[in-house]
Amino acid sequence: MNKTSLKITAIAAALALTAACAKKAPEELPPPPITDTGTGTDIGEDTGTVGQGAIPGSRADFLQNVSSDRVFFDTDSHTVDDQARQTLDTQAEWLMRNPGVNVTIEGHADERGTREYNLALGDRRANAAKNYLAARGVPASRMNTVSWGKERPEALGSDENAWAQNRRAVTVIPQ
Repeated sequence: MNKTSLKITAIAAALALTAACAKKAPEELPPPPITDTGTGTDIGEDTGTVGQGAIPGSRADFLQNVSSDRVFFDTDSHTVDDQARQTLDTQAEWLMRNPGVNVTIEGHADERGTREYNLALGDRRANAAKNYLAARGVPASRMNTVSWGKERPEALGSDENAWAQNRRAVTVIPQ
């Protein structure tokens, strides 16, 4: 066999192998995503609502039935004050009515202070909210905590109004 025949045979074999691996076009393409023109959101998006009402135990149900998903703290403090207690009481009632729901409590701080200090302060704030809810009867095993320190501000700015909004603990219901 000469060199030309050998090259042609090798090329033919390579083409045959790559042709066998080629993807075949689907017989029918799936339909494009459907959008609800009334709201502009995807139909597949889980909002936790059915018609006009929220699904019990969903994030939407939580937000509709508690006074707030967050509590606020004074500067350099993780003390739960009277207003925070009222908010956490409504959260505890909702959590007791929905025993299958687990939550994450996020602790946050304002931009002042070092990263390490604010992570520790956020942790103390998240745990203060968790401990209050546990004292109201919510099993601690249903609550996780995380500290974001100053990494996830609610309000941007370097003034008392922005700082006050960022000193918080937020109870998050998974989707």
